[in-house]
Amino acid sequence: MSSASRSLYDEMLHEDGSIRPAYADYCEWYDSQDRAWLRRQDAEAERFFRRIGITFNVYGDDAGEERLIPFDMLPRIITAKEWRTLARGIEQRVRAINAFLQDLYHRQEIIKAGRLPIHLLRENDAFLTQMIGFTPPGGVYTHIVGIDLVRTGADEFLVLEDNARTPSGVSYMLENRETMMAMFPELFTKVPVRPVSDYPRRLARSLRACAPACAGPRPSVAVLTPGIYNSAYFEHAFLADQMGAELVEGSDLRVCQGRVQMRTTEGYKPVDVIYRRVDDNYLDPLSFNPDSVLGIAGIMDVYRAGGVTIANAPGTGIADDKAIYSFMPEIVEFYTGEKPILKNVPTWRCSEPDALRYVLDNLSELVVKEVHGSGGYGMLIGPTSSKKELARFQAKLRAKPENYIAQPTLSLSTVPIFTREGLAPRHVDLRPFVLVSPDGIDITPGGLTRVALKKGSLVVNSSQGGGTKDTWVLDE
Repeated sequence: MSSASRSLYDEMLHEDGSIRPAYADYCEWYDSQDRAWLRRQDAEAERFFRRIGITFNVYGDDAGEERLIPFDMLPRIITAKEWRTLARGIEQRVRAINAFLQDLYHRQEIIKAGRLPIHLLRENDAFLTQMIGFTPPGGVYTHIVGIDLVRTGADEFLVLEDNARTPSGVSYMLENRETMMAMFPELFTKVPVRPVSDYPRRLARSLRACAPACAGPRPSVAVLTPGIYNSAYFEHAFLADQMGAELVEGSDLRVCQGRVQMRTTEGYKPVDVIYRRVDDNYLDPLSFNPDSVLGIAGIMDVYRAGGVTIANAPGTGIADDKAIYSFMPEIVEFYTGEKPILKNVPTWRCSEPDALRYVLDNLSELVVKEVHGSGGYGMLIGPTSSKKELARFQAKLRAKPENYIAQPTLSLSTVPIFTREGLAPRHVDLRPFVLVSPDGIDITPGGLTRVALKKGSLVVNSSQGGGTKDTWVLDE
């Protein structure tokens, strides 16, 4: 097994080309396989994904077509020791985020202590005044969290982004594993891989544990989707089906007798927990956007009265903000009393004059992101940008510096992908999924590995041409 080129850190190969221990069992199996058979399996995986409909819509695509998310059949493998460190760091960060949100919507001690500027709240649409003074059932704000990680060395994992609003991608984690087990069942007897297939059961259990006090002994759960035209609709339908929950749109729900009630064949029945995949602004036309037809009129009144749980809580998007992200080391230390186990990527806040000067002077070497952006949109990757693109972004930065942060271009780790010509290294990131309830924090051993399929590319988002891999966490 060989790879044509090297990055700073290749997760499969040592610098001398020998196999790292994590991949030893897998590589032994791979080298014994017929290459023609592997190519046929690769093609079969694509047919499988098309058959079950694992697609997504790309916003802004003139054709409006659904696209297949490319799947690479070589797993990304993480050792048990590496995962233990990651899990400790993820749990610490998620605890801090939940405590941070509780504080922001109540006493705001972190602002009084001078550790976070007040303008980050005042000038931020993601901070919802409707949540001030209210504590969600069980004290949980972030029921489902996705923490985006990148690797830059043997023991160097950095947090690239926090997804505390409506993190997506877990259905692809599950389908990637199912595909691998269907194509290569013998592999899972040879390599001790921790399971991820029980995530929907754990999600349902975690959501029910967050039900309001008015719920019965078996709380009802519904997944609220914007509808079939949403880019993540496949995932909404998939999770509802896997959890045994109802998939509903806003038109299926109404507020009646102080509860949110769902239309059924037997009339309307109360819903206790709503796993919403609708943005805050569209959740309640009486509290937010009055033109919204995606939400439920009056749901915020029921919520604040303790009649329903909304997961994730409205207002959690403030923790996704990239300007807030730059303060996460201080936030973790403030609420846990500990140094962060997982570090941030170094970040320049363009709202600060000295940082803006540095960014403008070094734009061709940096990655610049919109503070409220996501999905790889609205960003600049300096080293791969033309002079015209750099000039256009300089103008944007000068006009609204507070809208942007900048980060160094990281030497992301690579893992091999399967190509017709053989194995080739490509850059990856990792999104582990975390469930939070009053019973504790539950981290699924694995996550969604996104891979940049274009040679040299650092952009892994599916909307920007990236693909996915099955992520293996080795058992002890």
